[in-house]
Amino acid sequence: MTPQPGSPVNKASIKEERAAKRAKKLEEYHRQQKRGKRNRLIGIIGGAVAIIAIIALVVAAFVLTPKAANYAGGGAGDASTVDGTETFSNAAGHVETAVTYEQTPPAGGEHNPAWLNCGVYMQAVPNENAVHSLEHGAVWVTYDPSIADAELETLKAQLPSSYVILSPFEGIPAPIVLSGWNAQLQVDNANDPRIAEFFTEFWKSTNVPEDGASCSGAIDAPGKVS
Repeated sequence: MTPQPGSPVNKASIKEERAAKRAKKLEEYHRQQKRGKRNRLIGIIGGAVAIIAIIALVVAAFVLTPKAANYAGGGAGDASTVDGTETFSNAAGHVETAVTYEQTPPAGGEHNPAWLNCGVYMQAVPNENAVHSLEHGAVWVTYDPSIADAELETLKAQLPSSYVILSPFEGIPAPIVLSGWNAQLQVDNANDPRIAEFFTEFWKSTNVPEDGASCSGAIDAPGKVS
């Protein structure tokens, strides 16, 4: 309280006023300090929650991402080990023209000088290029375009990450046909255990004309998705 002119100065009152102001400022300071600590704590907790959420997403993505099937490879291509496998005696050779194949889908024979890059195709691929890939030890998995989406996903889950071609094929004699060089297996559904057996025996087989040759670095056909 400010003393009026001519009034005696009350020193005690001035000290009390100043003390009250200091106490008020100190209280406000402490209030701001607490608010700051609370905000920092909220920020730390929020950041921790965000980090945990990101880690959870990464882990979930890793766990839920379909993994390619794993086969040893390098089999001798012995058809007697896989029940129902047919074998043929197609010759190899490079030609620039279209080829009429003995099997549907083809399982060997003359073929284009350029092989088809292995992968998953959603459209039919050129026979002459795919057969060249078989010559390198790839397995060509063909399916009737009318099979259910769930069946196709089950089939994809059994494919290795390389040296395999997956594509639709009109007019094949079974819902799913697997072809290696001069060997072929027909199955009715994607859960048939012989699919894995065929890959074990014929995937990257040593019993092909060009064992160990690449299945990439040549040409892609339309409809390739991976």
